[in-house]
Amino acid sequence: MKIQPYRLWRSRLKNGLQTLLILLGLSLVLSVPGYLLAGVGGVLICLAAVLMAVYLSSWVPARLILASSGAGLLQRHQAPELYRVLDALYRRAGLSLPPRLYYAPSPDLNAFAVGDRRDGGIALTEGLLRTLSLRQLAGVLAHEVSHLRHNDTRVMSMAAAMSRLTLWVATLVQVVLIMMVPMMIRGDIGIPWLALLVVALSPTVSSLLQLALSRNREYTADLDAVALTGDPRGLASALEVLERFHGAWLESLFGRHPPAWLDWLRTHPPTRERIRRLLALGEDTADDGRPPLFRHTDTGSPVITERPGPLGRRYWIVRRR
Repeated sequence: MKIQPYRLWRSRLKNGLQTLLILLGLSLVLSVPGYLLAGVGGVLICLAAVLMAVYLSSWVPARLILASSGAGLLQRHQAPELYRVLDALYRRAGLSLPPRLYYAPSPDLNAFAVGDRRDGGIALTEGLLRTLSLRQLAGVLAHEVSHLRHNDTRVMSMAAAMSRLTLWVATLVQVVLIMMVPMMIRGDIGIPWLALLVVALSPTVSSLLQLALSRNREYTADLDAVALTGDPRGLASALEVLERFHGAWLESLFGRHPPAWLDWLRTHPPTRERIRRLLALGEDTADDGRPPLFRHTDTGSPVITERPGPLGRRYWIVRRR
């Protein structure tokens, strides 16, 4: 099956417009403390610093970023079935770079992509590999492939750079205002209440916009993942497992019904809404003659076996249950 073309086009157009608006908002929030600090020149310096940081980060190899997070490269003979799935996803996504999978020895259920369509990799944690079936893992991998396909990680790097720089510039403005306190006390200058309010709120607003951008990219990545696998229920069932895992932690803090404001602090949209949208896709698809990556019977989970190696312990994914 495939997603109707108009639905993909509409989602990508909406995603692009929302991304543009959020990035403009981040630029505006960054410009305000920059302007208070050094006028128009401060604004230009701040924006140039963001562009320089993004440009320099694009030259950092993805493998170094993943290695710094504790993830090690999985060779093809260590994870043959996962690479078989990833090869098919890369081929369907039109990615020419060789697939690279990384393994993070963490009990958390998590997967993340680093880099872009020129140089990227996908990391899976031990907890995720031990919990999800191969069909569910295919949906998760397709979601991460979509992030690489659309350079989402680079976009998020730009947003993160803006957010960090906003905090630094706002802090610098606060230091300057503190140094001006003696002059305010003598009455030489008035108290800049508006500047104080803007400086106090700008880091918070920037962080909220960064989180909104992250949530915005997730819906399109879900839709694109279904377009790659032809299996919306595979990703939906994986999200259900993740919701049970992460939802238990939230329930321990806020009860069975977390407050609505908590959604503003999420990096991902509410999982139940993502699942609802994925299941609704099954009613709006067409058969394109291309089989899904997995049939409904492909539910076995990978088995991880720990073996000694010349450089210490290695983790091998050798078969399915």
